[in-house]
Amino acid sequence: MSLGVKKLSSLLFIAASATAYTWPNPQLDELESLVYDQHGFNSRGILAGALDPCSRFNFGDTVNRSNVADWIRTAYHDMATHNVADGTGGLDASIQYEQDRAENAGDGFFNSLRHLTLGITRYAGVADFIALGAKTAIEQCGGPKVPFRGGRVDAKVPNSPGVPEPQQDLESHIAAFARQGFTQTEMISLIACGHSFGGVQHSAFPDTVPLPDGVDDVSQTFDSTPFNFDNAIAFEYVHGTTNNPLVVGHNDTTNSDKRIFGSDRNATMASFAESPDLFKSTCGTLFARMLDTVPKDVQLTEVIEPLPVKPQSVLLTYMGDGTLHLSGQVRFWDTAESSSRSVKIVWADRAGQTNSSYTDVLSTNADMVASALNDGNFTSVWYNIGAAATNFSILDDSAGISKFWFEVDEGDGSGVRTEDQDGVGFALQAALMLADSSCETISSTFSSIATIDIAVRADVSPSRVYLEYDLFNTDPNGGSFNSVNTSDAQPAAGRKTASSGYDIWTVQLPDSALAKSLPRTVNIAADVGDEKIVTASFTPFNRKQCY
Repeated sequence: MSLGVKKLSSLLFIAASATAYTWPNPQLDELESLVYDQHGFNSRGILAGALDPCSRFNFGDTVNRSNVADWIRTAYHDMATHNVADGTGGLDASIQYEQDRAENAGDGFFNSLRHLTLGITRYAGVADFIALGAKTAIEQCGGPKVPFRGGRVDAKVPNSPGVPEPQQDLESHIAAFARQGFTQTEMISLIACGHSFGGVQHSAFPDTVPLPDGVDDVSQTFDSTPFNFDNAIAFEYVHGTTNNPLVVGHNDTTNSDKRIFGSDRNATMASFAESPDLFKSTCGTLFARMLDTVPKDVQLTEVIEPLPVKPQSVLLTYMGDGTLHLSGQVRFWDTAESSSRSVKIVWADRAGQTNSSYTDVLSTNADMVASALNDGNFTSVWYNIGAAATNFSILDDSAGISKFWFEVDEGDGSGVRTEDQDGVGFALQAALMLADSSCETISSTFSSIATIDIAVRADVSPSRVYLEYDLFNTDPNGGSFNSVNTSDAQPAAGRKTASSGYDIWTVQLPDSALAKSLPRTVNIAADVGDEKIVTASFTPFNRKQCY
């Protein structure tokens, strides 16, 4: 292994050991973005965007149906197969293979999965997206903050049955929740929390909900505010004004909420009716436990909190003229717009040395503002690396870069503060990068072939250089999963730039290769001894024409 790669590995080790989550960490970077990039610039619209407004329903016009209720129900039913005795089951996406069971009546699971699986990547599978969907729905629609951990593992087969059904007796429900890991009081509470949203659909439970004249289907709601979280589910129950079809339904056999809520002589529901704050805090705790109930061999990440300063899509481009271009964006969390603020990027070269010339400005504009809920509403401001006219910084390719950080001056006399992840800096490998000579060929039938040139520092000596890209797949039983495909690059004969010490590798990628790729991006990777070096993802097409 070359000295350069050893130094890179040391930097990454320091970064990883400094705190629980230090950038870069591809898995946590992706999950953090899914959790906190909610609205505005660079938002991940697949989650919060599908809940605006909270009454939104993507799959028809059934009265009182909503995405928020379906997503929460999907998460519970997926988790409800858990068995605390042997550690099997839990929130593992096995619901993909369990929708033909009577305990999973209705099309809410299919609808939820049809939407949520469109976001899966190598870093966030179906189970993580089910959990993210429920968390986002709860928080975006008035509920408590639900701490999120990632790293769930998707099941490939169904789990044992065991989701409680409304016609079952009280003892069966108590036993089912005990198997899942919840006490009787927690059972009452979790059902009340979940039933703060949504209702019971006629087409799924015709013996419970009658069909009114003039409609094809209807969802009879659990309380009077079915699209938003509040304690109305408890208040209306305790005060005798509820229309909950599982409490006052015409078919007493399926009045499971009545039996469950009254099983402790209404003590729990009375406390929730009296105190909205108690209800909200209890639900926050139980929802988090529900989402974190996974098979015993799955190790979840730590709770993912927003990074105060987070670079994104940071890329080096080898220009072939003695320079590298550094591009990307940076999010400053909990930061208001300010015309007086100035932000600089500062970097150290490959040897770890600094120089007065190793700095450049960051630029922003009025469109680069975002917001997110995190137990309160937070504003973020995004910046581009480089001046607004270029959106990149220029580096000497022989000096390279090993890490960077930011200097922020609010322009209010408070002085300059340094954002460097508690002294670690933001590590960036400069041994492998996209070359500016990359280009695209468009045929007469409008299909495209991207020629991706890759610059590899000559002292690195990789055994393999290749592209990686995510592909969306379905298995024979209807489950969705992500796979990572690769396309190998080959050395481009005679294209070594001796003056700066880079070799060029090249690979051609037809646009058909990304036909099943949801993000339609690629990253470059190289195997160097026991190490794997990777770049950030980028779009391989829409480049200059090849000649």
